[in-house]
Order: sequence, then structure tokens, then C-alpha cells
Amino acid sequence: MAVEKLDRSTPANKIEKKPMQPIRQGDVILTPVPKIEGEKKPHLTLAEGEVTGHSHQIIEGQAELYEKDGTLYLRVLSPTALLSHEEHHAIAIPEGNWMVRIQREYEPQGWRYVAD
Repeated sequence: MAVEKLDRSTPANKIEKKPMQPIRQGDVILTPVPKIEGEKKPHLTLAEGEVTGHSHQIIEGQAELYEKDGTLYLRVLSPTALLSHEEHHAIAIPEGNWMVRIQREYEPQGWRYVAD
């Protein structure tokens, strides 16, 4: 998956392709993936905050959320979709397919999800 960097002085056959990079908002990390499978969800909430009850959700743009084997996948259909959370700046997510992950941290008792 790549994002084109358009320079009008560059011939069309010489356009530089820039790979999409992971995107992070708080404890949510979006990683680009080549394709999405799974069951389409009826909402666009990527994660619910365990401590505050705030959620990471798409509030603008066209997108679809899927789930397969306990993992969420986001498909952004518009040029960008806006990911919002009450305690973080909103982030524009580029068009494409994304795997949604929740960051974890290690404690002596074992791994745990980061509380947002």
C-alpha cells in the first residue's frame, strides 16, 4: 500500500511512491494492511476507553469497520477519515486498509493493555 507524492514538475511515470506508515492515537495503533476480511461492524468505534469511557472513533469521512478473529480492521474509502478522541488531537487517516491494535505494556504481573 503506498501514498503518491505529487510534484507537478515530475513526469507521471516518475511519481515517487511513499509507503504508508503506522499511525498512533493514544493507545490505538493503525498499521497498513494489503486487504481486509471479516464481518462488517455497524459502527466506527475503534476502541472504548476503560478508565474514562472516551472512545476512539471515526467522525468524518467515509469508512467501514470490520472484525475477524477478535481483530478490528478499518477501511478508509474517502481521501481521509478523521479519527477523534476526547483527550487527543484528531488525526486524518489516509485512504486505505488498516489493522487496529491496542498498545500493551509489560508489568511484573504480565502484559496488559494500556489504559487510555
